[in-house]
Amino acid sequence: MSWEIVIGLETHVQLKTHSKIFSGSATRYGAKPNTQANEVDMALPGSLPVLNRQAVAHAIRFGLAVGAQIAPTSVFARKNYFYPDLPKNYQISQYEIPVVSGGQLACLVGDELRTFALTRAHLEEDAGKSIHENFTDTHGKPCSGIDLNRAGTPLLEIVSEPDMRCAAEAVAYARALHALVVWLGICDGNMQEGSFRIDANVSVRPKGQAQFGTRTETKNVNSFRFLERAILFEVQRQIELIEDGGTVVQETRLYDADRDETRSMRSKEDAHDYRYFPDPDLPALVISADWIEAVRAEMPELPDQMRQRFSQQFELGTTEAAQICQDPALAQYFEAVASELPAGQAKLAANWLMGELAAALNRDGIALDACPVEPSRLAGLLKRIIDGTISNKIARDVFAQMWSEPQQDADQIIESKGLKQISDSGAIGAMVDEVLANHPAVVQEYREGKQKAFNSLVGQVMKLAKGKANPAQVNALLKERLEK
Repeated sequence: MSWEIVIGLETHVQLKTHSKIFSGSATRYGAKPNTQANEVDMALPGSLPVLNRQAVAHAIRFGLAVGAQIAPTSVFARKNYFYPDLPKNYQISQYEIPVVSGGQLACLVGDELRTFALTRAHLEEDAGKSIHENFTDTHGKPCSGIDLNRAGTPLLEIVSEPDMRCAAEAVAYARALHALVVWLGICDGNMQEGSFRIDANVSVRPKGQAQFGTRTETKNVNSFRFLERAILFEVQRQIELIEDGGTVVQETRLYDADRDETRSMRSKEDAHDYRYFPDPDLPALVISADWIEAVRAEMPELPDQMRQRFSQQFELGTTEAAQICQDPALAQYFEAVASELPAGQAKLAANWLMGELAAALNRDGIALDACPVEPSRLAGLLKRIIDGTISNKIARDVFAQMWSEPQQDADQIIESKGLKQISDSGAIGAMVDEVLANHPAVVQEYREGKQKAFNSLVGQVMKLAKGKANPAQVNALLKERLEK
């Protein structure tokens, strides 16, 4: 039987605020356990929640970025369930009327620009953290502990439509969403610290069937690689289970990276199991048109807008522009480089950013903001390629030295090492003649139709020129001599 995969993602984005969503406790990561939890977070009698205005502004900003509807009035509800690190025994969330509804997100899947629909985005509080490993009581006996530092941390849960049909699409969507919330400045995007966590809803159905299959939810995946692995495993598990005569159970699962498998965590609840009802301690959230416009006025240029501008202004292809605009730092760096180059040469900058620069950053494990080659220095190097001073091959050697010696620019290195490209046609012609005279057998092979012989001759000329000859002139003069 041929199967169709159906995937929808729920992403918990930790909002970048100084305090929690309903209390004044700090949200700093890594603090000593239970030092950032006050009476509201601990649900002490008589304590009342007060909504964090900045968290709402971040939700509005996201809604505007994805073209969603911002609810003029939304409601906070109590989602009732027992969990050891949830002191109230309910989570304050939104259910029937979320702050953001609809919208869409564009992302690059391979070389194709795709758009996926969003269902909603709602505000809610995070729970605390249960500590089970390497934890002991005052007598040194193994036990579990509760850290309430995360309890009440503001989250924006972003829910997609079940529009994805393979793991690659899900990962592309997740990467694009991650890039967007960081771009907007509403999340730091640190997945290792739990700032961006993904729940993958996965089901399978026979191809052509309209009805969805039974889905499972794999919770709290905190890396894109693990997301892909978890989906691939879960899809295979469900298909094999059905084909063996079994049925998929609606449940919550966890991904075990060590075993590269998902495993059952608990049965999956439906909405009615949580007994949602409006929180009596919180009034309705009213968002005025003026507030929305104030947030809109502070919005940065969005990735889609920048992608379109780069395509027009710098004559980049859709794929190139989309790749660059996935990261605000990369887009800013590119624009700084491309703006210094002659018209029509921005593609060279894009190739270097996605090639040599990206490789060097990955090799040394550093972020772009710590790059030792500033945009102006890279632009200076690319200008020497454009004007023919050096070849692209020599430029890579110059770049390597610029990387290790930040105080030197391209011109200084080219001058000090005598790397200027030989562009004198007379000098190159003399070298071509010498190579042809010294390799008559290769010349004969070329004239017999063997194209590889031509490449061999080019290599010999470049070797004689110590890599400094202008490659275009070498090719042209060789062809001219060989056709005589």
